[in-house]
Amino acid sequence: MTSFPVFGVAGSGVSVYRKWLDAVSDNLSNINTVNPAGEDAFQARYVVARAVQYGDGVGGAQVAGIELGDPNGRMVYAPDHPYADAEGYIRTPDIDMASQMAQLMMAQRGYQANLAVVDRARDAYSAAINVGRSS
Repeated sequence: MTSFPVFGVAGSGVSVYRKWLDAVSDNLSNINTVNPAGEDAFQARYVVARAVQYGDGVGGAQVAGIELGDPNGRMVYAPDHPYADAEGYIRTPDIDMASQMAQLMMAQRGYQANLAVVDRARDAYSAAINVGRSS
């Protein structure tokens, strides 16, 4: 951890939210991925975060892991698609765009909030240093 704990805590939050943004953008970019019915669908990525050293004043957050969505996805009837099976079905991911967009907004706001904390702490520490200089 840094000598100024606020930078470490907020920095760890920035890292977690960045990973969350990466996962959501990956999910959104693969929302229309099509696989043959006999293969697994694209699996959505979900970031699992956890507190680090919670309660002792020098904590933060970290990514505890990534959970994957349902490999079965959704079967969609599309007989003209090149990946369609004999019955005319293809496999698509089971990703809800509305849910992903909501997660995108939450992750973006969390990322911005943690960066704002870093900016405010930097300004406060700079002001404290300048007070000592003017005396």
